[in-house]
Amino acid sequence: MAENDRDESSSFMDDDIDETGGPHDYYGKPGEPDSESFVEGMEELDEEGQVPPENPEFPKRGNSWKWAIVGMIILLIIVIFVVVFVMRGTNSEPAAAEAPRGDVILTTFQWDWDSVARECTDTIGPAGFGYVQISPPQETIQGEEWWTSYQPVSYSLDSKLGTAEEFQNMVDVCEAAGVGIVVDAVINHMAAVDQSPGTGVAGTQFGEDDFPGLYTADDFNECRTNITNYRNREQVQGCRLLGLQDLATSHEHVQDTIVDYLDGFIEMGVAGFRIDAAKHIPAEDLAQIKSKLVDPDVLWIQEVIRGADEPIKPEEYVGTGKVNEFAYGRLLVDDFNNQIKYLEYMGNGLLPSADAVVFVDNHDTERDGSTLNYKAGDEYLLANIFMLAWDYGQPAVYTGYTFDNNDQGAPGATATSVPDVDCSSDQWTCLQNWDEIRAMVEFHNQTAGTPVTNWWTNGANVIAFERGGDKSTGSPTAAISGDGGAARIVPTDVEEREVATRAPADSGLGFVVINNEDSTYTAGSGQGSHGQFGEDNPEADAEAGSKVSSGSLVGPKFQTSMPKGKYCNVLVPDCGDVVEVASDGSLAAEIPAGKAIAIHVGARA
Repeated sequence: MAENDRDESSSFMDDDIDETGGPHDYYGKPGEPDSESFVEGMEELDEEGQVPPENPEFPKRGNSWKWAIVGMIILLIIVIFVVVFVMRGTNSEPAAAEAPRGDVILTTFQWDWDSVARECTDTIGPAGFGYVQISPPQETIQGEEWWTSYQPVSYSLDSKLGTAEEFQNMVDVCEAAGVGIVVDAVINHMAAVDQSPGTGVAGTQFGEDDFPGLYTADDFNECRTNITNYRNREQVQGCRLLGLQDLATSHEHVQDTIVDYLDGFIEMGVAGFRIDAAKHIPAEDLAQIKSKLVDPDVLWIQEVIRGADEPIKPEEYVGTGKVNEFAYGRLLVDDFNNQIKYLEYMGNGLLPSADAVVFVDNHDTERDGSTLNYKAGDEYLLANIFMLAWDYGQPAVYTGYTFDNNDQGAPGATATSVPDVDCSSDQWTCLQNWDEIRAMVEFHNQTAGTPVTNWWTNGANVIAFERGGDKSTGSPTAAISGDGGAARIVPTDVEEREVATRAPADSGLGFVVINNEDSTYTAGSGQGSHGQFGEDNPEADAEAGSKVSSGSLVGPKFQTSMPKGKYCNVLVPDCGDVVEVASDGSLAAEIPAGKAIAIHVGARA
């Protein structure tokens, strides 16, 4: 939750999940024939009926076929043994090696549990998403507004979004589809004081400093006023956020109660947590809470908003888990509203990539105007394409609903319930159904772990880059400037970046072109091809982006290290757009305004 939004807590359940063992195969051990019984008493007589004398140098003449039979019997035993061994190996069904789960998160805002379960099977799982982040699953205050979901009354799982049974079913169904559930856990506070006394959506009574069965006055911080100065650490982490009753998370009873709540989810099979309002909880408190969990290695994402000149930094929380990097979305909106050429430096000066969870927008930022949202049209889609193609952070695609005012709840919401999501309605954004989003999730999964290479820009709003090459490639040198906010960070040594991102021939896994200009961009109308970062053909690169009488933008071919061949532009369904990479890696293409091209080695035409 953002500082300007109302916040709340998560829900808890005591139900145990059944534990079953894996499949077992049983094999009988065949009996072995007794070879002695076959040869006992089988000495042969000679032609005169006498037993021939033994020859110390040779076996008995009459026993030669006896030994042949013995040999055949032994051979038969060996054959039987080998056949049984092979059959055991082929008939057994050991658990197949589990395919690694993709890391892309789909953040579903105000989706009920039945809708999440359905979409996990129908779209989310098949599209390759690894996780679904859900809205807070606990009993809350009543109300149609979305922010009521962030004001906990109890840790019961009977909520506006479904029952405990529906929640368990969602977890099971999504796991079967290869998708892990990430719970938005509200553990910083309980319901706001201005809602007290009141009754939760499941009938629980509560009041100021009084949440029966959970917390009393001693469990809340002593400061009973609202935060007024975000440059004061004690206020931010010890006073009330917009009147929300602030839990004393350093107290043992509070920690243990929260741990019980989170453990309940782990026992139900959830994959992780997004800790709401983590900035308002001391990093050491969160570290202690996480260490007490039944599974302290669970996925752990902390909402820590990076603010200018503020003492609390996202970097403080990295040791405990991942952190939402809010500056990422702010830089995206700045670049798409100005010049996307600066996207080359995305990630510089921010959290280390492995520690960051990034997004174009979320439920807070889409309403406060700090990021792009669905109302931005082509720019919003292009920003999501970039996020899924770039090599920084764990991406989270956001899907919610349309709204006319910042408090507006989900379509059809009442004071105590939210109806099923209807993706056929234009009231729900349902990004998991967008062809371009599904295609880019696959692109992301295909190129994961590889660096950005072959960067190019026309100097304004057309960019191109590749994923692939040497996975050991280092990061560009950068000078950190500004106050820790969303300041633009650029390399100090361009030559060093050029060398660091150069890829060997035929090593490309995917290539992306994004046109955020107002005109079509045609690559291939100029002379020759773009050199890597302009080094091979600076004259041709200088011509790129020049205006022609038709109003289009033209320039030389793009240069890639992709293998020669024809590729589907995966952003167009059913391979409706095919581009060709020549033997020298060059690529000619026409990209309309507000559109993009994405190809990868798994999408040959």
